[in-house]
Amino acid sequence: MTTSPTPEPAPIPSAYAGRWVALVKGQVVAQGQTREAAFLAARAVRPKEPLDVVYMPETLPIFHSPLMTLLRQSLPADQPIFLVGGAVRDAVLAREVHDLDFAVPKGALAFARKLADKLSAAFYPLDGENDTARLVIIHPDGSRDILDFAGFRGESLEDDLRGRDFTINAVALDLHSGELHDPLSGLADLRAKRLRACAETSLADDPVRILRGVRQAAGYGLTIDPATRQQMKSAASGLPSVSAERLRDEILKILAGPQPDIALRALDMLNILPHILPELEAMKGVNQSPPHVQDVWSHTLSVLRHLEAILDLLGPQYNEQKSNADVYNGLLVLKLGRYRAQLAEHLSQKLNTDRPLRALLFLAALYHDVEKPSTRTVEESGRIRFFGHDDKGAQTALRRAIALRLSNDEMDRVKTIITHHMRVHAQTDHQRKGHTISRRAIYRFFRDTGPAGVDIILHSLADLRATYEHTLPQEIWAAELDVCRALLEAYWETPEQVVRPPQVLNGDDLIKELGMTPGREIGQLLEAIRENQAEGHIFSREEALAFARGWLQGHPKGVKK
Repeated sequence: MTTSPTPEPAPIPSAYAGRWVALVKGQVVAQGQTREAAFLAARAVRPKEPLDVVYMPETLPIFHSPLMTLLRQSLPADQPIFLVGGAVRDAVLAREVHDLDFAVPKGALAFARKLADKLSAAFYPLDGENDTARLVIIHPDGSRDILDFAGFRGESLEDDLRGRDFTINAVALDLHSGELHDPLSGLADLRAKRLRACAETSLADDPVRILRGVRQAAGYGLTIDPATRQQMKSAASGLPSVSAERLRDEILKILAGPQPDIALRALDMLNILPHILPELEAMKGVNQSPPHVQDVWSHTLSVLRHLEAILDLLGPQYNEQKSNADVYNGLLVLKLGRYRAQLAEHLSQKLNTDRPLRALLFLAALYHDVEKPSTRTVEESGRIRFFGHDDKGAQTALRRAIALRLSNDEMDRVKTIITHHMRVHAQTDHQRKGHTISRRAIYRFFRDTGPAGVDIILHSLADLRATYEHTLPQEIWAAELDVCRALLEAYWETPEQVVRPPQVLNGDDLIKELGMTPGREIGQLLEAIRENQAEGHIFSREEALAFARGWLQGHPKGVKK
């Protein structure tokens, strides 16, 4: 598997603005008015080392964006206002900017209310005590921009920036001049790919920042500064006192973000997990029989890694280089690549407006084997078994989901994925014995799982890759892909024939036409009819009634005497 390199930061406006600079490993070693002048000056002091020669613009491109221009046109010339935090960081990295946070000296609520009138934006007061407000600008094409405003946390902009979590987020862009304010050298840390806390007490003051830091380190390919690592370890004991909602949001952002397996490894190494997800600890060191090649914990992290890779390979943006990286990727794209659009639509659905479905898929993957330690048995032959770990694990995950204040729909989705995470593997075993998955089996799979069946399919593929790693026989991978393709084909191409056959009879019909008495037999018969519809044996009301009469001969209790 290949991974995309972390994007290089865009040239950072600084004292070198408007000039060419030569860089060695991200550090400026020379400058000049032309590219050649900077190159020659650098070669005089670093004759052999590889050089990057770049032009330093006078400000970030985001400064000239239509939205920033519109804001400047709407602002009084004497109103100090700064773009702060993640927006500046992402603009420097040339990444898409999502969160627009602005800082003003004071009176953010009143300021935002006046600005909303000028911009024809919706105004939402967020927190009067902390002087924060939100504007939502809806554009003619239906897109929207969300702008948050807050008063300085401290006496000055520098106080505000020094009070933030990490130096890479403690940079501000003056909306009037385009000048960057960077009192803690956050831009240098960003170029050096280093995560550093703003102050010695930054993490102890708000322990949830530990999770945010680990997420950003994984997402931006940063190395956590040694002193910051120690702060994380020391402040971890404060995490249980953080509200469940804040913990939930950061944990799910980690799982939905880039490289969740790397983030979980970091949380493990920093001894953070016992304070937030204590049930995961028992998985460490629990050995498994072949074909597993790792213990339960390492296997779980590998599932996260493979799941991210599979979602990437089957994502909307086709990457031929990644699909050709190995035979497993090639087969995956060959057999399931036709469902990119459907998968993208499925994963874009939200069971909660604030949290993506992707996060729940990774949460289920994290917990799918959580009860293997408690169900582990060793047979006389030495083979290790984990009977019932799926059902028991689903209950453990449900308890954690409740503790994290997930919605009922979210809890049900996680529970369903874990409960049924072995079913695709079971069908693959049948497939390898020459038994192609039947329409009845497909119907029963989606009857029991619903939309979560798609998530289970994705999870199963990652689980299989992680089970074998490089020892995975190609024929087993191909068989699993064939099962998954048959399931997805039925779900998206023939749903009314196989997955959700239309109702041709109801309970009242059975009572009226066949003299049945109300009871569970009616439900059993209706289900038998649906299964036969899915198999292609029943197409009409008359055929359903004929089937029902035959069924009742073997179930006479359901008929009135």
